[in-house]
Amino acid sequence: MLASIKQFFTRIVKTPDIRKKLITTAAILVVFRLIAHIPASGIDATSLKALFSGSPLLSLLDVFSGGTLANFSIMALGLTPYINASIILQLLTHVIPKLEELSKEGEYGQERINQYTRALTIPLAAGQAFGMYTLLRSQGVITNLNPVSLLALIVTMTAGSMLAVWFGELITEYGLSNGISFLIFAGIVARLPITLGQSVSVITAADVLKVGVFAAASVLIVALIVFMNEATRQIPVNYSRRIGKTGLSSSYLPLRLNQAGVIPIIFAVSLVLMPSLATQFLSGLGNPKIAGLATSVATYFNPNTFLYNAIYFLLVFGFTYFYTSVVFNPEQISENLQKSGGFIPGIRPGATTSKYLSQVLNRITLVGATFLGLIAVLPSFFQNAIGVANLAIGGTGILIVVSVVLELTRDLESKLVMKRYDTYLRS
Repeated sequence: MLASIKQFFTRIVKTPDIRKKLITTAAILVVFRLIAHIPASGIDATSLKALFSGSPLLSLLDVFSGGTLANFSIMALGLTPYINASIILQLLTHVIPKLEELSKEGEYGQERINQYTRALTIPLAAGQAFGMYTLLRSQGVITNLNPVSLLALIVTMTAGSMLAVWFGELITEYGLSNGISFLIFAGIVARLPITLGQSVSVITAADVLKVGVFAAASVLIVALIVFMNEATRQIPVNYSRRIGKTGLSSSYLPLRLNQAGVIPIIFAVSLVLMPSLATQFLSGLGNPKIAGLATSVATYFNPNTFLYNAIYFLLVFGFTYFYTSVVFNPEQISENLQKSGGFIPGIRPGATTSKYLSQVLNRITLVGATFLGLIAVLPSFFQNAIGVANLAIGGTGILIVVSVVLELTRDLESKLVMKRYDTYLRS
């Protein structure tokens, strides 16, 4: 086992193209983390730290900002506006015919949609920057700013968000794996030593059994995540190509149990946090009626309540189906099979094949969506069942880290295989 891992990394280091991608990714991450520590002006660091330590929702939002929100850096908004813009554009793709046509135009159409997503990110980032300023001002973290200073702060934070998006796209194009997911992964890993240190410092003798149960459950959960991410339903495919005088060549079409990866849970978090953040903002306006309403909503949307976890589960479940329909098109797969002379044994080519693939995909996505939803609400279960606290990012963080590592490993393996084929063809 260790020998195979050592051999895998040795091959990666000795392959010039992959080594260049690794160095590029590492350089971008270093720059990203350095900029993440440049604070915005006018922030009371002590009050900000106290606010985040008492709000698991803000701590969870900090994860999706790449770890830049806790110190309110110029990249405090992180990737959240871009994620929200992506959600909006993908929803509009199913509503606006022109966007739907663009989505079917291959690489050109996808590039145009990406341009629209970036353009939409700018006003969303500006609006979120103003909302964050208002929230922190109501909590006494930041003083009242004059219009010029406020405009400068909004512009700075919007530019920081777009810079984070640019870093993510650079990693996607010149580095390894999906850049946006990779930056979120880097933010979680960067916070891990601090989180572990804080957890160890408050452990008492009475908590040893609970920590042991949690550690064992964590190992089991990681194993389940790996299993679910790697699980596939292999659909046999025959091709009308003669082998010798007679016979058919055969292959299979692998359908992953979790086609959407970690994207649904990222989308769901971006939406499920909005009511709680809005209530924190409204509670500081000074209006007793609005403050009372905000307090009631905040009570229902506490991360430990059934309503919050039910909505979170349903959002993850729904986004899994939605994103799966985006990344896997049964009609297109059926058409490609028919053009290449392939067919599924016992299934007629064309519309029947498309219907069959849709049925199979719906069944396996049901399992994957349920699993992702359960992982998302797992922290609340541990906190309520065994009394382990401060797990606001537990299940989500583990899922993102494991999924990104698996995606990165698959990407590296595919590049090594392609390099081997290139070497073979040249020889």
